[in-house]
Amino acid sequence: MKALEGRQISFSYAGGKTLFSQVNVHVKNGECVILRGPSGSGKTTLCNILAGIIPRSISGELRGDVLLFGENLRTLSLATVVQKVGILFQNPDSQLFFPTVEDEIAFGPENLCLSREEIGLRIEQALDTVQMGSYRLMETETLSHGQKQRIALAAVLALQPQILILDEAFSQLDTGSTHLVKGIIRQQKELGHAIFMVENSEEHLHLVDRVYELQDGQTREVVL
Repeated sequence: MKALEGRQISFSYAGGKTLFSQVNVHVKNGECVILRGPSGSGKTTLCNILAGIIPRSISGELRGDVLLFGENLRTLSLATVVQKVGILFQNPDSQLFFPTVEDEIAFGPENLCLSREEIGLRIEQALDTVQMGSYRLMETETLSHGQKQRIALAAVLALQPQILILDEAFSQLDTGSTHLVKGIIRQQKELGHAIFMVENSEEHLHLVDRVYELQDGQTREVVL
């Protein structure tokens, strides 16, 4: 089943030219798909569209449809969307807002009005997954870039989404953190979850099932 699908997606920022036109992409349950392309081609913008950030939080002219498990994203509440699809940005500083690790990871589950016990369990499980359990009470500003990226990922995983969008998540990670994130991707696939990655490096191709290339406003599927 297609977990996430973009159909005939076209987009332009306010007052700007069309960034891409009639783009079609999808990722199935248990599948990892890479989106690659030159800088400025619109890869991050497409991720934001697929995650519902555009047009909910960022304005522009959007045409086409995004489907989450067959349902049109436009008809779904924010609470529903964040429990189905989570996004991890390249720069964790744009994703971390709270003074401590615990507060950061608790924010999403708290907004879903989960019980205190469930929130505590999700914090513990997410931190264990990213191997940062001992950092629970640390201040986020004291962490290294790689550690911040792990905490940002933990905050996403605490919402238990069935789809992960990773926007160049490996670009600034050290070897240890890269190995960890690869292991998490494999775990997510084994759980039947879908992974949509922006990634230009060929060293991660062994993780994926299919590759899309976005260039000159169009996408095409690349044969591995």
